[in-house]
Amino acid sequence: MGRLVPAVTRALDILELFLDGDGSLSAPDIVRRLQLPRTTVHELVTTLAARQYIVPVPGQPGRYRLGVRPYQLGSRYAENLDLAAEGQQVARAVAETCDETVHVAILEGADVIYIAKVDSTHAVRMVSAAGRRLPAHCTSVGKMLLASLPREELDARVPAGAELPAMTANSITDPAALREALDEIRTRGIAVETRESNEDVSCVAAPVRDRTGRVVAALSISVPMIRWSEERRAELEQLAVKGAAELSEHLGHRSVA
Repeated sequence: MGRLVPAVTRALDILELFLDGDGSLSAPDIVRRLQLPRTTVHELVTTLAARQYIVPVPGQPGRYRLGVRPYQLGSRYAENLDLAAEGQQVARAVAETCDETVHVAILEGADVIYIAKVDSTHAVRMVSAAGRRLPAHCTSVGKMLLASLPREELDARVPAGAELPAMTANSITDPAALREALDEIRTRGIAVETRESNEDVSCVAAPVRDRTGRVVAALSISVPMIRWSEERRAELEQLAVKGAAELSEHLGHRSVA
């Protein structure tokens, strides 16, 4: 790996300061927060302003906000994103950690479609495939995605009087019961499915967000019942949340601490 260029590192440090705070900074703010010499900060600020990475704040002499260039770069990055490819990459990392089957899925109508999948190496594992479609209400990813919908959109996709198909004896078939489950998922921020789509499998799922904060997918970990326990569930919930957050970051989402 080559040597880092100090001036470039400092310029990027200045730009990243704008990720926090009220959106504007002065040179003294930068000096104080980065502990850099005033002359160095002045030169870096002048250069960044000349290239439109930062611009003066109207009516506030000496203060700067982000310019158009970071937006243009971010937009180009977003244009080149491939959710399936990014999802496959993160799913692989999660699967390597837990050695269970990991999926990334999106919502289409009242169904989910798996767009990425990495298998467990165990002989006993969930059998599925990318591209498979399942009723959303029977899966952890699907319930996570349904829970993220505005009430009006949820009612359109799953009407109150709908007959929900069952995949197993444990599937939720009553729309009212489904809505109760979705309320709990919204509160917890995690979805759990116990033998609802497959008698021999349980799953946990967490939401994946894009740069606007909108839930665009969900990441799940599926476990055969022979390896399922409350302790294991808690471990996998944390791992699913971590994996979904990583994929969200790949999509440009920035979590608020």
